[in-house]
Amino acid sequence: MDKILFLDTTLRDGEQTPGAVLNRLHKVEIARQLDRLGVDIIEAGFPASSNGNFQAVKEITQIVRRPVIAALARAVEDDILSAWEALKEAERPRIHVFIASSDIHIKYKYHSTRREILKRAVDAVSFAKSLCGDVEFSPEDASRSDLEFLYELLEAVIKAGATVINIPDTVGYSVPDEYGALIKNIIKNIPDNVIVSAHCHDDLGNAVSNSLAAIQNGARQIECTVNGIGERAGNASLEEIVMNLNARRDYFDFETSIDTTEISRTSRMVSSLMGIGVPPNKAVVGANVFTHESGIHQHGVLNDRRTYEIITPESIGLTTGKLPLSKLSGRHAFNEKLKELGYNLNNEAVDICFKSFKDYADRKSITDEDIRAIVNEYMDTLESVYELVSFQIQSGNNMKAMAMVTLSCRGAQLSEAALGDGPIDAAFNAINRLSGVNNEDIKLEEYNIKAITEGTDALGEARVKINIGGADYIGRSVSTDIIEASIRSYINALNKWAL
Repeated sequence: MDKILFLDTTLRDGEQTPGAVLNRLHKVEIARQLDRLGVDIIEAGFPASSNGNFQAVKEITQIVRRPVIAALARAVEDDILSAWEALKEAERPRIHVFIASSDIHIKYKYHSTRREILKRAVDAVSFAKSLCGDVEFSPEDASRSDLEFLYELLEAVIKAGATVINIPDTVGYSVPDEYGALIKNIIKNIPDNVIVSAHCHDDLGNAVSNSLAAIQNGARQIECTVNGIGERAGNASLEEIVMNLNARRDYFDFETSIDTTEISRTSRMVSSLMGIGVPPNKAVVGANVFTHESGIHQHGVLNDRRTYEIITPESIGLTTGKLPLSKLSGRHAFNEKLKELGYNLNNEAVDICFKSFKDYADRKSITDEDIRAIVNEYMDTLESVYELVSFQIQSGNNMKAMAMVTLSCRGAQLSEAALGDGPIDAAFNAINRLSGVNNEDIKLEEYNIKAITEGTDALGEARVKINIGGADYIGRSVSTDIIEASIRSYINALNKWAL
């Protein structure tokens, strides 16, 4: 069978989901889990975009050794140098160079010409090739490009040393027959030793279908993200493509390196660390996928699950936790549970999380979601400017709410009080004063509370999205106290702005 390579870009394109910000530890843990999942290439980031991105890519190259580690770079020498500096310790490094090829991008984004774009692309690929043997090239917005120019551009960069040619449907414009034909025609006119890749976005809901059409027409690398996250409507969903190939072997006769039993674990980790929930009706990993409401459906499933389930929960690793924990559990059992959930923390981190676990276990029964929440809280506070020390709330149905909040900021403790239209509003106003951000400059765009576990002792998860200076920042936190969870989630979002 032909093999399909999977390039996961959750850490690069996925992080471009509006408001999503991952710190260094988040990225390393996700990279480790992607390695366990079996992806062939991890696009670890865009090193030139920030020092944090550079350091995260560099650390991933030192820790994750099996897959190819790729870094994105514009067709700019400084970007390519930054990518190589971050990648050079990787076991299998790849520099991924891109420049737009569509006339609308050339004219309105670059204010340039086709000839100049072609020259920049060739120069960039040649320079990247002088540093790294494995170079991927992407003509951004390829699906809306003039085909004659696109073919000329691809021919030129292959001669310059590109080993992988990626064809982005950057704005999700293509439909499957059209995109498949584009891939087929490109493959007819390039050397056999060059891999053709598909990178599809979901603006019209066609990202997975377009990716499968690309596979049917000869693409042997697919670029995708866990849970389909990404800019705007997101990217092609890794788990959906994989399970199409897995469930329909009668139609797709291809081999992959993906361990499908790691899909559920990977999905939940990415969702939790990014603070982006998975819709219940999401294909493959949504909460409703193996839920049957109709009596007829229930009857059928009870007789034979294949009547209404074309994949099994076990095939994606969706099983009951092997190791239940309670307040009597010790550190060793707790650490084993962390590994079962996909986390690989050092001893200091385990000690800190174990202490939080004991605090929660004294108050409630513990679930896997509680453990994830505890670890995520630890990761969120590891790199932070502001930390909650204490808060006090005065509120009632016949009085204006007042909140006193004390934060730690780089070792100093600061306190402020503020009024508001309820305890949450008052607390947020106090935090704004402590951060120095004027209420007029910060906008609360979303605020949601939900229970993430069952029962009256459930953990409440608060999620906020704030806008400062035109940029969105997502924060989330959990607690058995929803006011505390709300305050911590707001601080979490503010830390992403401050960093």
